Amino acid sequence: MRDGNLTFARPISNETGEHMQGIGLIIHCASSFDAARALTEADPMHKSGARGFVLRKWMINDGSLSVSVELSTQTVALD
Repeated sequence: MRDGNLTFARPISNETGEHMQGIGLIIHCASSFDAARALTEADPMHKSGARGFVLRKWMINDGSLSVSVELSTQTVALD
């Protein structure tokens, strides 16, 4: 995830999980809370006043996995 990128944006349901309510969840990857606020405020739906937002910090444990595949030797390595 890169700073400033929209990571997830999807509609969410009501409490029963049966009906979509026209509200959503947007997750940005940002370097700070202020940077996340600036990204969110720049969203056209928020900027126009068509939608409001509540900004929250979400802690995620980030990691990576590297896979190397050598076609000529038909070997795979995980790093």
